[in-house]
Amino acid sequence: MIIGIGVDVVDVERFGRQLERTPGLRERLFVPAERTLNTRSLAARFAAKEAVAKTLGAPAGMNWQDCWIGLDEHGPTVQVKDTVAAVAAAKGVKRWHLSMSHDGGISTAMVIAEG
Repeated sequence: MIIGIGVDVVDVERFGRQLERTPGLRERLFVPAERTLNTRSLAARFAAKEAVAKTLGAPAGMNWQDCWIGLDEHGPTVQVKDTVAAVAAAKGVKRWHLSMSHDGGISTAMVIAEG
């Protein structure tokens, strides 16, 4: 059963400018393993985190560090803990599906939360 669907789009150049202008933003939004990635990859991961939040109804108190994008043999994966995992569990999420893409200066992500 589908619990929620989330989609987000990020302008890579604008996102890069925001990272440069705002000290600490990279550390606030991304876990250490993500922080060294290029701007395009960070933009896609931010879009994925936003899409995860949308699947959960954009709950207040979500900690950006409690959701990150990992990689396995099949591609990118949604990883959650603490605040995000608690909301997902309460809604009955058992599995995440994620697709990310880049094109023409845009990064996009789509997430499906399955119960």
